Amino acid sequence: MQGVTRAPGVRTAVVWDALRAVLAGRDRLDIVDAGGGTGGFAVPLAELGHTVTVVDPSPDSLFALERRAAEAGVAVRALQGDASDLGDLLPADSADLVLCHSVLEYVDDPAGALATVHGLLRGGGAVSVLAANPVATAIHRAVAGHFDEARQVLDQGRWGAKDPTPRRFTAQELAALLREAGFEPAQTHGVRIFADLVPSRLTDGEAGAAEALIALEKAAADHPVLRDIATQLHVVASRT
Repeated sequence: MQGVTRAPGVRTAVVWDALRAVLAGRDRLDIVDAGGGTGGFAVPLAELGHTVTVVDPSPDSLFALERRAAEAGVAVRALQGDASDLGDLLPADSADLVLCHSVLEYVDDPAGALATVHGLLRGGGAVSVLAANPVATAIHRAVAGHFDEARQVLDQGRWGAKDPTPRRFTAQELAALLREAGFEPAQTHGVRIFADLVPSRLTDGEAGAAEALIALEKAAADHPVLRDIATQLHVVASRT
């Protein structure tokens, strides 16, 4: 199995490792990237030979996706819509893998969105879910001196009316949502445990620093304490 055609960045390396495990030994999958935007995951997956469809509500993002795919010399299907439209845009039992990255935080009905994803997947299919973690946000707000907002995030998942993220999920909440929708979640990984805390100047100018930070992120991803303070939580769940 080939590796991803580009080296993964610090912020996505842990997710790519989990996706490689899903892709291993499978030459050509039908993949749907819900909310896939400009193709940060979709284009590399297409470069590996998979058939990829991106569904995203932003026409500007889809235009950038098509340009990115053309520059890479691959075909990626682009459909305008959001997670709630998946059942109308695509037939049932038509996907082997659905990416649902930074989507559940914004949809009106996270449980309904996951149920729709379940209907898209064939038997043995999987969903890759990446979602914001309230604990990390509380830490970041506190470090910035916003102590009341940090407490509010812990209580309500948001730090106030100006918070651009409507909701966040703990690992336990993600697992419960997935099981309710008919999935069996595997191990949850922490993503961006250190990457959002380390100043970029420490990795931009020093040879090997970015690689060392990626290695640290991977080592910490499954740590039972560090995982729970990650900016995002990632879980791959199989269709039951």
